[in-house]
Amino acid sequence: MNPRLSPLSLSEQEREEIQLLFKKGKHSVRKLKRAKVLLLLATEKKVPDIAQEAGVSEATVYNVYHRYEPGKLSQALEAQPRSGQPGKVTPRLEADVTRIACSEAPAGRSRWTVDLIHQQVVQLGYEVGDESVRGVLKKVTSSLGRKGNGVLGR
Repeated sequence: MNPRLSPLSLSEQEREEIQLLFKKGKHSVRKLKRAKVLLLLATEKKVPDIAQEAGVSEATVYNVYHRYEPGKLSQALEAQPRSGQPGKVTPRLEADVTRIACSEAPAGRSRWTVDLIHQQVVQLGYEVGDESVRGVLKKVTSSLGRKGNGVLGR
């Protein structure tokens, strides 16, 4: 890899937009680091120096450099879509788990357990594990042992 890239020529408006990122609002650390890389790429510094000063890898410096196009600043700042399987926990699954947890316990039981809820969810046709069900219950701060807690606050 070439340790020195030709400096980017950022417009004054792009520089102001980048500076505004540092001053206002809440932005991800990754976005702020990419912004810093862009500012450093506009100087005569070498890639290893830019990487060290911005706290990123050299590969990130090259990626930001190659993604930048004049007038399309957001293209270099925003994260690219990542591959991979989407999560199995959907809002509909969360609603079904919550509905089950807030309903009356099955006959012969005093309360719902994660395993019982998981069995009901599988019967509904979802392909999730009991840990996903537990995570949904934790997310909605549901306590299976107490009537006063839970989503409906009964």
